[in-house]
Order: sequence, then structure tokens, then C-alpha cells
Amino acid sequence: MAQFTAYANRNPATQKLYPYLLDIQSDLLSELKTTVVIPLSPAKLVDTISLSRLNPALTLNGEQLIVMTQDLAGIERRQLGAAAAGDLSAYRSEIIAALDFVISGI
Repeated sequence: MAQFTAYANRNPATQKLYPYLLDIQSDLLSELKTTVVIPLSPAKLVDTISLSRLNPALTLNGEQLIVMTQDLAGIERRQLGAAAAGDLSAYRSEIIAALDFVISGI
């Protein structure tokens, strides 16, 4: 499980609003049972969000998604499953900037 890898959300209660979970935890912590994820929402469902620094847009498998940074959470790694939906490391700068914004406000 590599940092900035997206996984399909396997939770039926939340998978419509958050079809993917983005693993943001450092690979150095891969031995932990838990990891930190940010849910990704389809842009068409959250188009009222206007904080682009907090909620950057990205594309995964041809779908426009919004990074819901304010909804980040810690979960057990086993909840992600083994199959990755895609590598989003190309958006590393935008994701880290959103995390910085949540923590420091800048």
C-alpha cells in the first residue's frame, strides 16, 4: 500500500458520496495496523465547495473527483482491501497543500 494510492470504498453506507478513499499515510509507517485516508467525492455531488486549496480537484479513471480533506480519518488498513483503484501521486503537491491548510490555515 503506497502513499497517495486510491482504493474503492467498500462501505455500502458511504460509497455513493465517497466512492474512493485516498491513503495519505507515509510508507514509513506501513507496519501499523491503521492508516490515514481522505475520502474522494464525485465533483457533481459536491460542486458547491469553493475552497480549492482545501478541496483540490483531481481525475481518477476518467472521473473528476474532489479531495474532501476536512473529512480525513484513520481506519484499519484491512478496510481498504488489496486492489488499488489508482495512483494519485501526481497530485502530491495539491494534497499536501490541502493538509497544510487544514493544520495551519495557510
